[in-house]
Amino acid sequence: MMAYKDLGDKKVKEILNNAHTVAIVGLSDNPEKTSYRVAEVVQAAGYKIIPVNPMKEGKTILGEKVYPSIESVDEKIDIVDVFRPSAALVDVAKDFLKSDAPVFWAQLGIENDEAADLLYDNGITDVIMNRCIKIELQK
Repeated sequence: MMAYKDLGDKKVKEILNNAHTVAIVGLSDNPEKTSYRVAEVVQAAGYKIIPVNPMKEGKTILGEKVYPSIESVDEKIDIVDVFRPSAALVDVAKDFLKSDAPVFWAQLGIENDEAADLLYDNGITDVIMNRCIKIELQK
């Protein structure tokens, strides 16, 4: 078992510079929630956001259609940004692997070595955990 290994600031910046579309797993429609505020910043920075939240399927958040799962998204995804508890990351990683998205990103405070191993074992090398995409964009 490998532990999660941080990619470093330079690689994270490169990923953000090359990305256009960010699917946000666990995005809330509540403007008070961190996921909503982060999504607003990501959207304002020029990225297309794709909300992924099975509880909000069929609705829109920040003007974008909500999907029930990563696998159900019918657009190209560059980054999957996850706002779910660390314990849920293995299930999110399994859904992620059914997509062709190249980057798995778990927000600040969210890390799971088992999920990281699952991704690494399936050839996903761009795994970011315990980093906030909003903070990284502001660097």
